[in-house]
Amino acid sequence: MINILYVEDEPSLAMIVADSLEANGFHVVHCNNGQEALESFSIAKPDIMVVDVMMPVMDGFTLAAKIREMDTLLPIIFLTAKVQTEDVVRGFRLGGDDYVKKPFKIEELVVRIESLLKNNPKMLFGQKLMIGDYTLDSLKHQLTYQDEVLKLSFRESELLRKLYEQKDKVIAREEIMRAYWSHDKYFTGRSLDVFISRIRKYLSQDPRIKITNIRGVGYMLTVD
Repeated sequence: MINILYVEDEPSLAMIVADSLEANGFHVVHCNNGQEALESFSIAKPDIMVVDVMMPVMDGFTLAAKIREMDTLLPIIFLTAKVQTEDVVRGFRLGGDDYVKKPFKIEELVVRIESLLKNNPKMLFGQKLMIGDYTLDSLKHQLTYQDEVLKLSFRESELLRKLYEQKDKVIAREEIMRAYWSHDKYFTGRSLDVFISRIRKYLSQDPRIKITNIRGVGYMLTVD
């Protein structure tokens, strides 16, 4: 099921749109403003975001800019009555993928969601990787071993995917931190070690999989 993070501060409209999207087969997580959506992002693990532009606490443009610091592929649709050229241009430059003008019909929104998901490289190429006896679904951020399914955080999933896609090669610590934590001033090399230890634990049921710490350089994943 496709997960939608829907951000709208008008309660009556939010209820109608969320119910309509779920009636069309989507799973919807609704947030009332941009700050709430930003805090929910890593938990909701959306496949697409549908975001109102004009909101209190944090507007949709600011939210999109912050999301792009963490995820460059997630499709973002803006919902707005503001369709002046400068607003549209600003939205696309901040990382938006589409605009839907208010008021809109739910059928139009559904078609635009389906179109973006169909053409999104994350949906096409990033979904499942076989890592030894494990399967990583990097779209759903799930790691499966036999019948056991483990939910990963966005960064855990992306870090494991990066390690596997460059398996048998050493990835520099600085490269990893720049890719996923460049905007987090509180994240340190020690924090990265904790993430690596956590991923090693997740993969511990297949002894062929190893993540080696190359001291002073970085990490290398191997599968014997």
